[in-house]
Amino acid sequence: MLLTTGQAAAEIGCAITTFRRLVHAGLLPDLSHRGVRVMVPLAAVQALSARSPAPVDRLDAREIAVLRADTARPVDEPDRDWTGYAAGLGPDDVLKALRGWWRCDAASVAAGGVLPVTLSGYVVAVLTGLETWERNSEGRHAFPGARLAGHVTDLVTPQIRFTSTRDDDRRPAELLLGARLASHSGGAIAYVTTRPAG
Repeated sequence: MLLTTGQAAAEIGCAITTFRRLVHAGLLPDLSHRGVRVMVPLAAVQALSARSPAPVDRLDAREIAVLRADTARPVDEPDRDWTGYAAGLGPDDVLKALRGWWRCDAASVAAGGVLPVTLSGYVVAVLTGLETWERNSEGRHAFPGARLAGHVTDLVTPQIRFTSTRDDDRRPAELLLGARLASHSGGAIAYVTTRPAG
């Protein structure tokens, strides 16, 4: 059985524009087309709907930052060709596309030790190596030493590529990649408490 993107979004409980980001990022396999409509297998939608929340309580920090990415788009910048996320980008392009520049509390981002990257509420990449940062004239921050611990190429199964050989990078990537992680922010960076207050 196939669903339209509108039906798929309703099944998952998100806005149609939110679901379409997953489609445009190339994270959903086996899509088909009926005219201009994109059709999504019911099994894929059910897999996304049943996905567990990210076990952030198993991380060492009491609060982590979350980078809320959009679908990758080309940019004309000297140090990168893309900004945002797409499953078809290679690890080097993913890292360059995600490591800055954002308005954020850089010290808080660094203190969390890990930066999950979400697209439409699912963790699609994990950045580590956030100990140092730079600030530009617009008050935005970048983390030039950031490492890509891993990223998702297929969100349904999910298919994960681990890109760091460091054990301390692999652990958070294994915990978070492909999971749901809700966050709320007016900007690209949100902050999530990993343990209940008290």
